[in-house]
Amino acid sequence: MVQHTGEMTTNKIWRVAVLGAKGRMGSEAVRAVNTAADMDLVAALGSADPLTKLLDVKADVIIDLTVPTATEANVRFAVEHGIHAVVGTTGWDEERLSSLKQLLGEHPGVGVLIAPNFAIGSILATEFAAKAARYFESAEIIEIHHPNKVDAPSGTAAHTARKVAAARDAAGVGAAPDATETDPLGSRGAKIDGISVHAVRLRGMVAHQEILLGDTGQLLTIRHDSFDRASFMPGVLLGVREVASHPGLSVGLDNYLELS
Repeated sequence: MVQHTGEMTTNKIWRVAVLGAKGRMGSEAVRAVNTAADMDLVAALGSADPLTKLLDVKADVIIDLTVPTATEANVRFAVEHGIHAVVGTTGWDEERLSSLKQLLGEHPGVGVLIAPNFAIGSILATEFAAKAARYFESAEIIEIHHPNKVDAPSGTAAHTARKVAAARDAAGVGAAPDATETDPLGSRGAKIDGISVHAVRLRGMVAHQEILLGDTGQLLTIRHDSFDRASFMPGVLLGVREVASHPGLSVGLDNYLELS
């Protein structure tokens, strides 16, 4: 078994393995790790590579940028072998998260970060929206991504919707007004904790989100745009550096940032 501690030192060289290394995000992560002075890329795994290679190379941390059907098995393998995990793959519903929390309880020294988005600007946009939402009667979200994205709505939009909804509930704000009686085609979008989320897929886009907050006579629009996947890499590397000092499960990179 690979043994790890949660202590970070200034001269620590993190032994990092990237899963999904041949994908768009994975290949960007490989480049980022290779250029980080405090990291050593010990493995770049594709879908056909066995997870046991993580043990052969004595990985400290995995970066999972695979697909929803593979990510849970990858992360569980890492946790069971004392390897920390930074996860940017979607598909982590409440059932999967609950099961992972239980597993982490059996491995108290291991940290897992599941981040719907690694772009610092996107995380800040979500935080700004959650703080502002209590002052507006209406709230809706539009997320725009490239047409090769396999899931909708995005994990970022779902995370934002839940944070906005929680902030509104805590402030005693009622449901947003909506007189729609029939919507057979689903034009009003998906409902996540009462917040309407609309997904757009367009060629030329990468990852974009608008949070619309409306009240009588005014509209506040909070928008973030990622034009290149390189925008996610500072957050990915931050996750690698911090995950060992945050044992257990963290959902959202905001847990590693001093935002309060």
